[in-house]
Order: sequence, then C-alpha cells, then structure tokens
Amino acid sequence: MDTLLLPFSPRFIVLTICSVVTAMLLILGIYDRKIFDLVLVPLLIFGALTLLGIRDLVQKSHAVLRNYPISAHMRFLLEEIRPEMRQYFFESEKDGMPFSRDTRAVVYQRAKMELDKRPFGTQEDVYREGYEWMHHSIAPKPHAEEKFRITIGGPDCTKPYSASVFNISAMSFGALSPNAVRALNGGAKKGGFAHDTGEGGFSPYHAEMGGDIIWEIGSGYFGCRRHDGTFDPEAFTRVASQDQIKMVELKISQGAKPGHGGVLPAAKVSEEISKIRGVSMGEDCISPPAHRAFSTPIGMMQFIGEMRRLSGGKPAGFKLCIGHPWEFLAICKAMRETGIYPDFIVVDGNEGGTGAAPLEFMDHLGMPMREGVSFVHNALVGLNIRDRIKLGASGKIATAFDMARAMSIGADWCNSARGFMFSLGCIQSLSCHTDKCPTGVATQDPTRARALVVPHKLERVYNYHHATLHALAELLAAAGLEHPQDLRPIHFSQRTSTTEVSTFAKLYPPLRPGELLDGTEDIRYRDAWAMARADTFAPA
Repeated sequence: MDTLLLPFSPRFIVLTICSVVTAMLLILGIYDRKIFDLVLVPLLIFGALTLLGIRDLVQKSHAVLRNYPISAHMRFLLEEIRPEMRQYFFESEKDGMPFSRDTRAVVYQRAKMELDKRPFGTQEDVYREGYEWMHHSIAPKPHAEEKFRITIGGPDCTKPYSASVFNISAMSFGALSPNAVRALNGGAKKGGFAHDTGEGGFSPYHAEMGGDIIWEIGSGYFGCRRHDGTFDPEAFTRVASQDQIKMVELKISQGAKPGHGGVLPAAKVSEEISKIRGVSMGEDCISPPAHRAFSTPIGMMQFIGEMRRLSGGKPAGFKLCIGHPWEFLAICKAMRETGIYPDFIVVDGNEGGTGAAPLEFMDHLGMPMREGVSFVHNALVGLNIRDRIKLGASGKIATAFDMARAMSIGADWCNSARGFMFSLGCIQSLSCHTDKCPTGVATQDPTRARALVVPHKLERVYNYHHATLHALAELLAAAGLEHPQDLRPIHFSQRTSTTEVSTFAKLYPPLRPGELLDGTEDIRYRDAWAMARADTFAPA
C-alpha cells in the first residue's frame, strides 16, 4: 500500500502533478483539435518537466534528485545564487569575507572619486577582542605630501628604483584578462607606481601601457625558460634589460597556496599564452612547487645575485610566505656566507591571494602577513643588515590603515592585489577560478573581458592609488608624523580582551640590532637560528 501511495507523497507529488497535467493536456489536444494550439505551450512545459522528473528518478549521481524529482532542482538553484543573495540582502557593512562590504565600498568610492566619508560614528565594536586602532597626536603635523616614495637598491645595485609605498601586487596575465592588465598598468603609468607581473610572464599587455614593471620569476621560469623547463639566462637578459622593467623578483612562495605548484592544462594553453610563457602548445604548463635552478640557501643567494647581474644591476629580491622559521634564517645565514644580499624582500601572508587554491592551503597553511613581516624585519635587524634590504608587505591590504599598520611593524612599502581589482570593478563574486568573472577582470573569455573598458578603468586605478595615499598622509599628519617610515609599533594598539589593551610594541617585540649574532634568548628565534644552515633548507 505504501508503494502505491508513493506518487502522492510530498517527495514525488510535483512529478505526479506534472505527469497528470501532461496527460490531460495531451488528451484534450487529441480529442479537440480546435484547442490544440491553445494547450501546445503548456503541454510542452509540463511534458518537459515530466521528462526531467523521470530522468531525475533514474540518474545515479544525485541522491536528492532521486528522492525529490523536479522539486530538488530548486535547492541547486538557491545554492547557486546563495553568494549573491547573502551579499546583496543579508551582509551588514562590516560583514563579508575576505573583504567586508565597507572596505569594498570605500575602494569603489575612491576609485570613482566619490564621497568616501561615513556618518554617525563607527559601526565597529570598539570593545571587542581584536579591535585595533592608531594613536593620534595632540600636536598633529600639517598635511603631509602624499607622494611617499622609497629607494630600493642596496650597495650591489647599480640601478636603484624610486618606488611608491603603494604598488600593484603580483597577478599574472592568464589569471587576469588582457583588459585588466592594460588598465592596471595604465593606472600605474599615470600614477607613477609599480605593477608586479605575477609569475605568468611579462606580456604584451604589460608592455603596451608603459607603466613601471616588477618582473616576477616563479618556479616555472615563464618568459625565461628553456624547452625542458629550466632557467634560460639569455632569455632572462633579453626581457630584464628592457627599460620598463624596474626590478626583478624571485617568487619562492605565495600566500594563497605556499608550497603548492600549479598546472595549466594543455587545453588552456593558447597560442598567446604559449608565446608569452615560453611553453609548448599541446602540453601541460607546469609550475612546480620547488625551484630547479637551486636547492640550497646558498644556491638561492647566488641565483639572486645572477638575476641582478643579468638584469644590468637592477634591484633583485624575492617574495615568500614564511613557513618554517629556520628556513628563512638559513637564507639569512647564506647571505652572510656568500656576501650576496637581496635588494628587497616581499613578505606575503596566508590571508593573501587572488588565485584559486585548495581549502586547506588557503585557510591553514603559512604564516599571516603581520607575523611574517615582523619576523623578517626583526631577523634582519638582529643581523645588522636591515638598512641594506627593503621590505615589502603583501596580504589583504586595501586601505590606508592597512598600510600604516603593516609599516609600523617593519614594512617599507605595501602591495595590494584585491584592492586594485576592486578599483577595476571586481564585486567579490568569488568566481575567479571559473573563468566566468562577471566584471571581466579575472577571465580569458573575450566576450566577458570586453565589459572592462580600459581608458575608463585605468583612471579608477589611478584614483584609488592617489586617494589611498592621500588618506595615509592624513593619518600620518594626525599622528604627528611626516612619512610612513616614521611609523613604529608603539603607534598602534590592540584590544586583547574586554578590559585589556596592548601596543604593537608588546605584541610584536623587537630584537636588538645584532642580537642574533650575539646569541639571542628570544624563543621566537633562538632554536630556529640554531637549526638553520646555509647549505641546506633542512633543519640541523
């Protein structure tokens, strides 16, 4: 009896209704040809639903469809539009991840040169654990000049670069559309700041607009590789010697997926990408987890020295997300042993990343940016070499406060990827990895990329950079400071509980100059320093 009643149960009633209506309409149409034209459209609709329900019953991939034919499709539809529903109707101004609605809004407003002020007081809970603030001065300075710049290039660099303290972080052509690359580089050209290519190579779209370039070299050596995937010094020299390229950067790891390689399937290796990256069509484009050009800290320093030589003396450095502390300290020991020092180091954090990554890598692997910057800064101070190496910070930076906070704990400049994506019109749809970006930013679909109008968007990139540095200048003036290099940990505080507050000086305690050389007792460094060896990344 239960089986006979199953078609009338809530699970199957939609299929039953569709089947009955289809049969009735079919009978009416056959019985009276005069009303056949009237019932044709409803017949097709209910007939199609009936066939869909039968298909749901017999398919084996989705249990919910077998149990709820036709009606279960509503679940998939709601699941599909869930991110948009949450973003447009349920998020508060401070909700939304990885960037809140308020942060996205301020980037849009600054990019469009619209009013970016907020009314009626903060919406932050200033008494929640983790709330942070910057100290102001009773004697604020006059408004500072906002074109803050630093010179990157140590004693071994013959072509130092005067860089803005706010630049475009690494994003490859291939991940971004041609028009997105054009607009970013055009904005950088107009604003006098730098654009990091990402590891995908120096493309014609970077070159077309003429903006300053930081050329990033990853483990795939795209743009400077031989057919077998090894590093090609001659190809590197040809590209790196171009005037538009101001610095060369060796990518060791990135915040989104440190220690994880990548594969661009052969089917996606177009003729254009094949030419730019120096890979063969019809073969997978592999970016291995580790470099093949070196395998030890000493080898890494020698490779960076070679990059500087081959580029004609331009600043050469490396980017990494801090993992095992002894590995970075091993690099430091290799600097001392070889006498080869990078001109700069960019510290990425595990909160960073525009690319897609496995969940475990994105959420739980690698050191957050602030801890990483503090660790690297203190290590260089402890070795008395901080003055010859500039330090960049890259990881979820979008506002002037984000910049000031990172620079207070050791960074000389900041890079932003997603902030500049927002300035292009990115709406945080979280579809970067699907090639279906709704704004034409992160896609290789030309019909989607055409939505991004380069002359219009490059103005927004420029405006966002200019307005953010203007806000930074206002913050510094309010704190009684004149340049971001004046920022110190004592200028920031964090609420560690409802009733307790600590300055960054306590949360990120400094090492004394030369302390690592003298023999530190700081537990953050003591054991890792003892484990570090210049001839291997493995712990002693």
